[in-house]
Amino acid sequence: MVLPFFESPSRKRDQIFAVDLGSRITKAVHVQRRAQGFVLSEYAMVDAPIFEKTLSAELLTEHLKAVTHALQTKPKTVSLTVGVSDAMVRTVEMPVMPLDDMRMVLKHNSRNYLQQDLTNFLYDCHVLSNGVQAKPAAPGKGQSAAAQKQRVLVAGARKQIVQDFTEGAKNAGLMVDQIVPGLIGPVNAFEKAMPEVFANQVVGLVDIGFRNSAICILDRGELVLSRVVGIGGDRLTSDLCDGMKISYAEAEGIKLGMPGEVQSHLDMTLIPLGRELRASIDFFEHQHDTAVSQVYVTGGTARSEFLVERLQQELMVECKVLNPVKFLQLEVGKEKEPEVAQVAPQLATALGTALAAF
Repeated sequence: MVLPFFESPSRKRDQIFAVDLGSRITKAVHVQRRAQGFVLSEYAMVDAPIFEKTLSAELLTEHLKAVTHALQTKPKTVSLTVGVSDAMVRTVEMPVMPLDDMRMVLKHNSRNYLQQDLTNFLYDCHVLSNGVQAKPAAPGKGQSAAAQKQRVLVAGARKQIVQDFTEGAKNAGLMVDQIVPGLIGPVNAFEKAMPEVFANQVVGLVDIGFRNSAICILDRGELVLSRVVGIGGDRLTSDLCDGMKISYAEAEGIKLGMPGEVQSHLDMTLIPLGRELRASIDFFEHQHDTAVSQVYVTGGTARSEFLVERLQQELMVECKVLNPVKFLQLEVGKEKEPEVAQVAPQLATALGTALAAF
């Protein structure tokens, strides 16, 4: 499932450098195609710059230089993610038309399809294969081609963000290959890591980020519902910090290291988060008369078995931690392989962004 906002001319790629620009930690991966499989040849996790709003082109340039230095490689092209709070992803019904025409229609008439005016946005579209589409009528009879409808997954971001990303990368000596919605990253990673489940089951993907958490519901390989909730790992740590009167760093360590001892403090945030995510599941199940069989969790918080178990209690659906590197051959060096298993849930978005390029 690929939804880049900006894509370089189509070509066969044998490797890609992808960067998930996080609010607290930036995750970068270098993935190569090898025969019929893929190789993770390097990864890096770098503290993100301190910023309150959108990352400027100048700050992005310096940050990408630091990331490439940490990777100890000199890539020429890069795929970047747009955070869930800066990108819009939605399923809509649109007339049958070429993708370029869809983008133009959305640019000039976003309110009609997206229920809001999104001026100065760039769009991309992905036609859903199992969408209900009217059968073509015989010539001279019935519907015109324009009257036929199909379900389309639409993504969009402000033009300024795309321009800043492109300029920032260029000044860092990189050419932007693709800019991908962060929401799509875990979906792409899940498709490769769990192909049978992806193709045949109805599942939820919950990515717990620093500031926000996102839930995607996949119905046999297609993204049918997504929602972003303004509660993430930062809220968990901050509430623990305030409740126990300890430093932020101490709270972060306790959150992952011994959460059972501070359950009451963590529940102040986990329960509201679980209820918000459960509401999305309830909405889907009511609309489609289909149950979500299980939920896969990604993000830094997924490293805590206790927190995933508490989330399962709130969601009332079996929750598992997604290992997005399980299908990859590792060539990161013996000393880093044990670390990969630990940080794997945090790499889901970066890996999914990389996979969108192949």
